[in-house]
Amino acid sequence: MRIALFGKMLSADNQVFMTTLMSDLTRSDVGLSIYKPFLPQIMTCLPEGCCYDVFETYDDLKSKADVVISIGGDGTILDAVPLLRDSGVPILGINMGRLGFLSSVSKNEIDNAVEKVVHGNFHVEKRTLLQLVSPANLFPNGNCALNELSVIRNPEHSLLSIKVFVDDIYLNTYWGDGILLATPTGSTAYSLSAGGPIMAPNSSCFVITPIAAHNLTVRPIVIPDESTVRIMVEGRDNSFVFGMDSTTRTLDTSVELVIRKADFCINMLRMDNEDFFGTIRNKLMWGKDNRN
Repeated sequence: MRIALFGKMLSADNQVFMTTLMSDLTRSDVGLSIYKPFLPQIMTCLPEGCCYDVFETYDDLKSKADVVISIGGDGTILDAVPLLRDSGVPILGINMGRLGFLSSVSKNEIDNAVEKVVHGNFHVEKRTLLQLVSPANLFPNGNCALNELSVIRNPEHSLLSIKVFVDDIYLNTYWGDGILLATPTGSTAYSLSAGGPIMAPNSSCFVITPIAAHNLTVRPIVIPDESTVRIMVEGRDNSFVFGMDSTTRTLDTSVELVIRKADFCINMLRMDNEDFFGTIRNKLMWGKDNRN
């Protein structure tokens, strides 16, 4: 088995956990590839005699990895999506941050997680992505998002008027700070904070969630994930902020957005004793009420 390690930054507090991970992987005698920009941050965590090579691009990763381990929080996994794309390589997140819905393995569970990965005691969940069809090639590493697409007003500007069409049928004009188009994976992220529903990862749907809608009767709406969504932005200002996961770009209001489901999925690696409902119970502390 060949394991690729991906990360962006490592705090001093987490170096001891990274040292544990590297020691476990070295003892397991697996092939190792390390994301080149991440390597300088973990050099002191590498055990003596640790053998590895490096990767930096989609082509590198596709040819050098059977599994990717992401070191960080949910944002780190989102940053890995442009590298993974349609490679089919599954990714496991080790949570070095706080909440962590995608990075579901605690840093205190590293020993157990490595053993399960090496021996194949895991399952794979397929996660749907959004694809920006138009404008094409807006972002250099692919126009795809695992969590959500966002259309938001510039902070210093007035509210937006956002027309939304689903399969060329007019849905609504949203007046407010913006809207989100979220996948089931992204339903526990920005959309949840904006009042959207939680959707199970295998749900075949997307959710359109308004952000600070000026009309209080406007609510999130769930649509089939086979739909094509078209978005037109108007307002007193001639620009807005468009985002796909953690990557943003300022666009002119003359730009029309067309979005549909991507023709590939991201494979999330899960431990055999892990399930989505257990994750949200734990992360959102459901059942902590003493009446339960």
